[in-house]
Amino acid sequence: MPVDSAQKKAIEHNKGPMLVLAGPGSGKTLVITRRTQWLIEKAGVAPGNILVVTFTRAAAGEMRNRFDRLMDGRHLPVSFGTFHAIFFTILKHAYKYKVENILSEDEKYGVLRDIVHQIDVEMDDEKDFLMDIAGEISRVKGDMLSLEHFYPSNCSKDVFEEIYEAYSEKLKRMRRLDYDDMLVQTWQLFRDYPHILAAWQKKYAYILIDEFQDINRVQYEIIRLLAKPENNLFVVGDDDQSIYRFRGAKPEILLGFSKDYPDAEMAVLNRNYRSTGAIVKRAEQLINHNEHRYVKNMQAVREDGEEIWVKAFKKPADQYVKIIREIVDAHEQKEIPWEEIAIIFRTNVQMSGLVEQLMVYSVPFVMKDSVPNIYQHWIAKDIFSYMNIAFGGTSRTDYLRIINRPNRYISRSYFDEDPVNLSNVKDYLENREWMVERVEQFEYDICMLSSMGPYAAIQYIRHSIGYDEYLKEYAAYRGIKSDDLLEILDELMDKSHAYETWEAWFEAIEKYSETLKIRSRQRFEETEGIRLLTMHGAKGLEYALVYIPDANQDISPHKKAMTESDKEEERRMFYVAMTRAKNSLRIYFTRERYGKPAEMSPFIGEFLAF
Repeated sequence: MPVDSAQKKAIEHNKGPMLVLAGPGSGKTLVITRRTQWLIEKAGVAPGNILVVTFTRAAAGEMRNRFDRLMDGRHLPVSFGTFHAIFFTILKHAYKYKVENILSEDEKYGVLRDIVHQIDVEMDDEKDFLMDIAGEISRVKGDMLSLEHFYPSNCSKDVFEEIYEAYSEKLKRMRRLDYDDMLVQTWQLFRDYPHILAAWQKKYAYILIDEFQDINRVQYEIIRLLAKPENNLFVVGDDDQSIYRFRGAKPEILLGFSKDYPDAEMAVLNRNYRSTGAIVKRAEQLINHNEHRYVKNMQAVREDGEEIWVKAFKKPADQYVKIIREIVDAHEQKEIPWEEIAIIFRTNVQMSGLVEQLMVYSVPFVMKDSVPNIYQHWIAKDIFSYMNIAFGGTSRTDYLRIINRPNRYISRSYFDEDPVNLSNVKDYLENREWMVERVEQFEYDICMLSSMGPYAAIQYIRHSIGYDEYLKEYAAYRGIKSDDLLEILDELMDKSHAYETWEAWFEAIEKYSETLKIRSRQRFEETEGIRLLTMHGAKGLEYALVYIPDANQDISPHKKAMTESDKEEERRMFYVAMTRAKNSLRIYFTRERYGKPAEMSPFIGEFLAF
């Protein structure tokens, strides 16, 4: 396959550092594999002295396979691997670690769960809390921060430090290391033992790094040490596709590479071989609104093709039905394979509405990202506990769950029987009239709920019983936004509209929940069906037909994007989603959401402007 002039410049770079800016569809994998071949065949570099690093095992495997094909099937000893795989190899030699020393993700959450139970941290959703804490521990390690100067957002500083130190101590006693420890310990090893560093510097005389925009601080510091003194460091990335800041990625490392290496050469791969001219032009118009970036002026090799479709709908359900009808038509009339159709969302939470509709229309689909089941959310469980009791349930678990949501100041100790008998509770409280009145009011509310359908019942729980006020008080106590919690109720109410009875809704919920379990176990690459992805999950992939639904303000850009750097990352995510499309791109938004007015994403105006 012939290469263009920019690709040729990158491939034939000889010694010293080089930064390759590779826009979407510009052939970066080709450049990395061809350069590896060139180093061996033209520059005389021994294969065993070349290290090629990428971020996922799948990408490293694909890179290895393409290189082997390029070398006519010869399996030369070039090292292809992820940061973690390469660094663990280094640690194995130094500390005799074995695979058994690596803490799995399940084990990590088990350790953290034990610690938070011992500390008795107050939380409503344990899974979310543990994920947030694990993410913050990872950030401390990846950014090389001291605990003293880190301020967590999910609990108090004292509680976080206690969890962090207990977690670190537990891993030491177990002689285990998590994936972040692989990075930290490698950096410490190289810092403290210059002779070990020198041996690995000799081993890896030439280093090539893919997806450089996703590198974090500790990874970069290790690579800088490893590349010395020759600095044969060849990095390939695109600051416009840096979308993993929440995982610790630092796009400013790529942007500052030329300052760290003033003698570095640069190549800009700005020819897009993937998408039509119309898609490339619109995506370029969008990303040009970011200020902190390298200008690339991406150009399409292909013809313009059809213009991007942008459509408005009254509400999300209308949008989803239209999408389904269009993709069925595209598959049956235009013979586009299911696997060449992708629907890309800003977050996985958005997917549930479409998933339910796909089930109704029996359209095959597969999800790359797990979709959180809203019916498993603690707020939904509160609503269902109210209804279980309204339908005659006497479970102590249900009573304990909601008796003080909102706060009725009724002690949990009064519910010491299972099943619960409210008459016994009132008898116990007979000398405390005000308490009896609260129990009787609870009974009255339960009686009212027993004759209501789903929508009316949720409305009654929210406003007559006062559950909305409870959530606002809880949010204030936790230091989080009440809107995020109230939106769960908005979504539940929106879904409840389709069902006249609780029996019908519970039956649909059971079917939906079972489908989610089955789909979550399917292999994304091997399962037939349209592809449902998030903007994060779509990176590196491409499809003939791409939809971006819910292109609304507060979704994309997300309502949590407050700073300019946040908004620039949101714009990069939208750019990544747009550039997954090869032939057709359709972007839809709604005029209302959960019965409230909704605005079009400002990104649409940016890429439609001439």
